[in-house]
Amino acid sequence: MIKAVIFDLNGIFLESEFFSKRFEEKYKVPGEKFMTALKAVMDIVRKPNAPAAFTLWKPHFDNWGLYLSEEEFFDFWFSGEKLVPSLVNYVDELKSRNLKVFILSNNFRERTEYYRSSFPNFFSKFDEVYFSWETGFVKPDKEAYLNLLKENSLSPQESIYFDDSDKNIEAAINLGIISQQYEGLEETRKTIESLLKAPSKE
Repeated sequence: MIKAVIFDLNGIFLESEFFSKRFEEKYKVPGEKFMTALKAVMDIVRKPNAPAAFTLWKPHFDNWGLYLSEEEFFDFWFSGEKLVPSLVNYVDELKSRNLKVFILSNNFRERTEYYRSSFPNFFSKFDEVYFSWETGFVKPDKEAYLNLLKENSLSPQESIYFDDSDKNIEAAINLGIISQQYEGLEETRKTIESLLKAPSKE
């Protein structure tokens, strides 16, 4: 029987229109060009001791002829991300059934600081929240998952993991963690219910 539910954050609890699309519409930078820059920046800032994220974006803005301040850029980015209330409420339901609930997210300092200040009650619902820039473990590195399991005395078989990234799910499955592509609250609820009702193999 499962004892813990582990969720990715973005694309699950936080929904938004594709950032590249929003940016192209507002600043006329082609989505493909923007995504190339986004990947390069995120590969760096998701790790501990990374430089300030805006310093990595600034050369791209200069190249595109954009004059954006740090505040303007991050406000535009982060304010477009909204919590999904129904899923947030579901966390309370899971906790009421004595399940541990975690977030395991590849993310960077400026973004998580915005989240923590904007959604303080949200993060307090979880047993623990793991951000790669704080832990040093970036999914799909197996250590990202093993670190969470070890710190919370969980076996892979006692946990189920939801993500919207195929490579992250594959990495978790390879460790023996029950894992599933996130496809909305109802499918998540069905999956968890079936696992809770399954007879124990012990």
